[in-house]
Amino acid sequence: MNMLPQLPLMDVIAISWFAAGWILYSYLLDHSKFADRTLSAAMDRQRALWMQTMLQRDLRIVDTSIMAGLQQGTAFFASTSIFAIGGTFALLSGAEEVLAVFSHLPFAIEMTRAEWETKVLGMLLVYAYAFFKFGWAYRLFNYASMLVGAVPAKEHAETAHTKAAIESVTEMTILAGTHFNRGLRAFFFAMGFLGWFLGPEVFMVSTTVVLLVLIRRQFYSASRRAAFKSLESNKVK
Repeated sequence: MNMLPQLPLMDVIAISWFAAGWILYSYLLDHSKFADRTLSAAMDRQRALWMQTMLQRDLRIVDTSIMAGLQQGTAFFASTSIFAIGGTFALLSGAEEVLAVFSHLPFAIEMTRAEWETKVLGMLLVYAYAFFKFGWAYRLFNYASMLVGAVPAKEHAETAHTKAAIESVTEMTILAGTHFNRGLRAFFFAMGFLGWFLGPEVFMVSTTVVLLVLIRRQFYSASRRAAFKSLESNKVK
């Protein structure tokens, strides 16, 4: 099975473009000076606000229900990752049949078995990364649920122990959300990766489209405006 350096030059350029796009997007969201302006950053602040609001409630059934919903959603995506990994293994085992089908398509391009296997293995790595992120996020949401249960009642809200408990559960939910978002990021970039099966040029275009869509959602979308509007309204209160 050929390795990446043995691929045609355009394929090497395309996969490098894909990796650069993923790295650039991760840097913008996690480390750049614009990181605090993203939708994800706004939702992290909302998580902190949620925990402060939870502290004022006598009964926390609403909060435990929300946490259960977050766990269920994460479990769904983790299971989906497993199915996607299984599908990529099926593509590997049926390489000859799939290549025969590809050769009869109107937009078919020439591809060796080694090139096909390299592309499928690349897709497998993307989905494996997503699974580990979703699996860890599920575990962190489970830990956060236990930390929610350990937060003292509201009559003890001003004690040092309660403040430390709120800080801990806030940090845990933010970490869980961060890993969940990174799993979703892998899923989105997997859509761009599919373009590689139609050729390196299509791969570069599809990666660029996915990157632009994700940047728009984080910096210019209606959902971002709504999240920051909610934060501003809570400051006024």
